[in-house]
Amino acid sequence: MQEGCDKFCTFCVVPYTRGAELSRPVKSVLGEIESLAEAGVREVTLIGQNVNAYHGKGPDACAWSLARLLERVGRVPGIERLRYTTSHPRDMDDDLIAAHRDLPKLMPQLHLPVQSGSDRILAAMNRRHTRADYLRVIERLRHACPALALTSDFIVGFPGETEEDFAATLSLVSEIGFSGAFSFKYSPRPGTPGAEMPEQIDEVVKSERLRRLQRAIDAGQAAFNSSCLGRTFDVLFERPGRHAGQLVGRSPYLQPVQATAPQSLIGDIAAVTITEIGSNSLFGALTDDASPAAAPRPVEVALATGA
Repeated sequence: MQEGCDKFCTFCVVPYTRGAELSRPVKSVLGEIESLAEAGVREVTLIGQNVNAYHGKGPDACAWSLARLLERVGRVPGIERLRYTTSHPRDMDDDLIAAHRDLPKLMPQLHLPVQSGSDRILAAMNRRHTRADYLRVIERLRHACPALALTSDFIVGFPGETEEDFAATLSLVSEIGFSGAFSFKYSPRPGTPGAEMPEQIDEVVKSERLRRLQRAIDAGQAAFNSSCLGRTFDVLFERPGRHAGQLVGRSPYLQPVQATAPQSLIGDIAAVTITEIGSNSLFGALTDDASPAAAPRPVEVALATGA
């Protein structure tokens, strides 16, 4: 649905390999989603390198924002759940933040990469936002949708990163309380500015910092999952589980949920009360009778031109 990137972060090859940001026209996106809905799909994820920079041409010949597109997709008969990924903090505009308040079908989970908690490293990465900028976006999102859970991306060992810089990243993880995150050691990409920077970090240091960061991320994820105990979620069942009579689905927060349920519920959304927290999944029990539906799966829709 959206491809390419105009941000030129110093660690990233995407602007050089994928080119400038391009967006599929609204008509093309809607046509694909309407076909999917007619086939029984219930959930779609709009995807792009910086999907919240979407600016596809609408039927009114104007450029539509992601928020406007989400509102329109939410009116497609049969579509019950909306998601989008991946986003850049600088493109979280007022309308998109309001969509998290106003669109019931937009799931309360957002992946918003920050990469570092240190302003010095963010500047070296050319992220063009500060730690305070990111925190302000999070504050506004949580005001719009108090139930929102956040995930992120982090890079450790970027050139010049000191222990103080890394401590700022750990403190950001603690301050925000992410429900999960992806963390990586910095790896130089040929042709990017970062690869030519002085003060490249030793691999041993990078590995040690990654372990510490991942422990903090895992602790936050475990705390979030534990907070779900006893709560009731609408779960979209996707497939049979490992054990007879068990189905696996996804909560609104993308957590795997396992419950004893009839096969006829595959593709349907049913209320499940969480009764147990596992290491990688939630376990629960159906709380009401659910009628079978024909939806086989959630689907991703690319917003890039020509995708």
